Amino acid sequence: IGMHSLFCVCCYFAVLTDHQDLNNTELKTILNSTAPQQYRIRAKLRTYKPQKLYQSIKLHCSKCNSLQEVPDGDDFDFILQGSAVAAPNPELHNTSWYDSVMWTTQDQKQRKIAIHFVKHDEMLQQPEDTLLMIEGGTLKEVWKLTRRFKCVIPVRSTEDDLELLDLSAPFLLQGNIKYYGCKQCSTPKPIKCLSSIAAEQRPSWEPTEIAQVLGIVLLQYVFIMKFTLVDGTGALNAYLFDY
Repeated sequence: IGMHSLFCVCCYFAVLTDHQDLNNTELKTILNSTAPQQYRIRAKLRTYKPQKLYQSIKLHCSKCNSLQEVPDGDDFDFILQGSAVAAPNPELHNTSWYDSVMWTTQDQKQRKIAIHFVKHDEMLQQPEDTLLMIEGGTLKEVWKLTRRFKCVIPVRSTEDDLELLDLSAPFLLQGNIKYYGCKQCSTPKPIKCLSSIAAEQRPSWEPTEIAQVLGIVLLQYVFIMKFTLVDGTGALNAYLFDY
């Protein structure tokens, strides 16, 4: 985190606590008081955590109130590679609510990739309105698809249906945003449940609606920082938590 960024964060923090109608209160008094109370303080910033701004971003579950680290791209790529070991099941292609395309890559591994384009009124939508599901793709291939299509869901084949990958991976990608589900609170449902959205008059493919029909409790990105404030009478830890 740079000094300019730190200054912006501290200014935001100062505005939140700038109660002009209150006199300044020493931190010693606040520490010996019972919560909740409202105070106005004048203090110095001694330390702040985390030291790097990107480390402040976490994933929060509003149901179980848990906080999780945001997985990095390497974790997602590893899960995609693992799911690509099993070839797509051709018996699950071209159903009443999606059309499928499958091909074999020309590299040494000769991976089989399947893309399932969800239909509306038995027709494919424009790319900017389309939800698709991909099997066997790499991280690079998935990101290419997100630049053209509205929503991308990584899946794998079972004997009876397509299913989501491990919830350590994002269950949905929209543009450059990855959406995650809570492992503890989610009860994933079969992918065919998405057909209920495809049957709507105007499918919006909103992440909250997709998560709901798939039995996923959506994790929210939150910003968290810890400040230690001092004024010569004591030290107070202050936490910033925001969506």
